[in-house]
Amino acid sequence: MMNVPFLSLKDVTAKYHDEIHEAVSRVVDSGWYLQGAENAQFEKDYADFIGTKYCIGVANGLDALIWILRAYVELGVMKPGDEVIVPANTYIATILAITENGLVPILVEPDINTFQIDDGKIEAAITEKTRAILIVHLYGKCAYTDKVGELCKKYNLKLIEDNAQAHGCRFNGGKRTGSLGDAAGHSFYPGKNLGALGDAGAVTTDDEELATAIRSLANYGSSKKYVFKYKGRNSRLDEINAAVLDVKLKYLDADNALRIAVAEKYLGGIKNPHIKLPPRSVNGNNVYHVFPVLAEQRDAFQKYLSERGIQTIIHYPIPPHKQEAYREWNDRSYPVTEQIHAGELSLPMSPTLTEEQIEYVIETVNRFTPQNE
Repeated sequence: MMNVPFLSLKDVTAKYHDEIHEAVSRVVDSGWYLQGAENAQFEKDYADFIGTKYCIGVANGLDALIWILRAYVELGVMKPGDEVIVPANTYIATILAITENGLVPILVEPDINTFQIDDGKIEAAITEKTRAILIVHLYGKCAYTDKVGELCKKYNLKLIEDNAQAHGCRFNGGKRTGSLGDAAGHSFYPGKNLGALGDAGAVTTDDEELATAIRSLANYGSSKKYVFKYKGRNSRLDEINAAVLDVKLKYLDADNALRIAVAEKYLGGIKNPHIKLPPRSVNGNNVYHVFPVLAEQRDAFQKYLSERGIQTIIHYPIPPHKQEAYREWNDRSYPVTEQIHAGELSLPMSPTLTEEQIEYVIETVNRFTPQNE
């Protein structure tokens, strides 16, 4: 039996061990740990990478989304009670950012084949209170479509991207996710394709007014020392993580290519009629933050893999509308979302998986048979 971790952060970090240690030592020795040269350099480099004019480092990915919406409220673009369309199938942070600002999430079902928001169902959800569409590039796949862009123009809506899971992904081989809408939130949680050594995040945008407001909001509401324009909060990217992220950013495209290569082997090798595979990456439109499959008897399948040394994770076992935090939604039914959450299982995915580990996963998955067969 072979042991295959879902993701070895130790192995990922070890790839760039010397450069990361040099970067951390440089910050430690500098005596400057917040809002310094490392932060400024990473913000510039990440904005250039994504393809936007501005990048603002913040404390984490949830804060990135919170500050985008809060800035729109402060700038008078939105007000409490306004509606934001969001996929029903997402990590709860996307929705928390909306309700945190007194805005109303309008949940729209995903496409069962892509797991992304179904652009054919969005227009029916638009009302006179709708102010934005918040798409989520879930699992590393681009959620943007031309139809989403057309709807935003037709109804004068802001397009916000949750790019927490898709750093480096592209739309039709062109623009990167994070530059497709009016603003985007990014998470650099350690397990992400571009991961820090702790919590970290950023906002990217071409909107100077929005960028200025976000930078102030995340710094206690201040853009000038001891002068406070907004009732803000402390949500800043620290210098050590900025330096580490800047090292790893140089290798992100190469690491994503390795992830795509792993996915291609899975897609070509897994031939189990009880396992539904995700779509293939086309022109870089999927960077496989995770490799999600839909499995018959998902829990039995996970137990079967675990007993054979293969670690998997469920993304996510309970959909947002069934969480106690949103108990007012618990009686709602979103059948496609519920189908995904009942059947999804993420197989090991990492730029450090070996050929032997990949083949072992494929062979083991192919041998799985549901218990009633």
